Amino acid sequence: MNSRGRDGAMIAGMIVAWSIFYAVSKRMVDATGSAYAAGCLLRMSALVFLTGQLVADGHFLALFRQGKAAVILVVIGVFGFLLDLFANLGYAGGSLSTGTALLKTDVLMVNLITVAVYHKKLYASDWAGSLIMLLGVLLVLGLDVKGFAFRPTDLLFLLSALCVTVNAFLIKAAQEKFGRDTDSISYYNNFTVLALFALFALLRGDLKALDPGSIPHFWGLVALGGLAQTCIYFFYYRNLKRHEVWVVKLWLLLMPVVSCLIGVLFLHESLTAQKVLGIGVVLLGAAIILLRGKLHPAAEGGKP
Repeated sequence: MNSRGRDGAMIAGMIVAWSIFYAVSKRMVDATGSAYAAGCLLRMSALVFLTGQLVADGHFLALFRQGKAAVILVVIGVFGFLLDLFANLGYAGGSLSTGTALLKTDVLMVNLITVAVYHKKLYASDWAGSLIMLLGVLLVLGLDVKGFAFRPTDLLFLLSALCVTVNAFLIKAAQEKFGRDTDSISYYNNFTVLALFALFALLRGDLKALDPGSIPHFWGLVALGGLAQTCIYFFYYRNLKRHEVWVVKLWLLLMPVVSCLIGVLFLHESLTAQKVLGIGVVLLGAAIILLRGKLHPAAEGGKP
């Protein structure tokens, strides 16, 4: 497989894995009634898969030889937990449509940091493609513009988006400046998030209240969610290593499109005219990004 084909496969794997994890996570939260318990179980499952992967590769013992870099690996995990925590607290006190829209602002935050902090050049076409894809995503998600109202608790969604943004740059820094491999970053991230989810779940008594026998396919969902989370680590972190953060974040905007198609094909959800329009708009924005090399031949590498 050539470089372009490999890049496409890695991007596609990331999008599909994240779409599956999102669907399973939502199902688990609804079934357990606790975002903390669900998060704890899914991260525990992912820990099993990640441990098996590292043992099979012979890299497990390397986890204990991170030196000072262990600090940034733990910080990455803390931000990973905070982005979930702020989003869940926001949903508890705000609306689903408003929260979903505000969480997508991480794309614009990444663009701004790329320009202001890292002094990377983004062309007008890059901003246009980003905004067009973002608009398409909001259409796919069915954002109710008339019902859109900002509440003080909605600031939590912006904090979550900020944590997602900072985390992506921290991961890239761990890879480039500290020379950490993607699997070590994944393991530390998952373990830290697991520990924090477990702590909150235990303090709230959410794990004691679980009744797995009353939830259909409970352990199958836990295993599937853990596998999907492991695949996210595998694809997302490697994509961050190969591409600029803003490019990876843009491709993740395709996730709602994939989730929409999964819902139509397997969950008997309806495909409305607004969703079809949104999918078209997202693909239009993606096409503009893909044409970056032709629109700006002087761009680094001739491609995004």
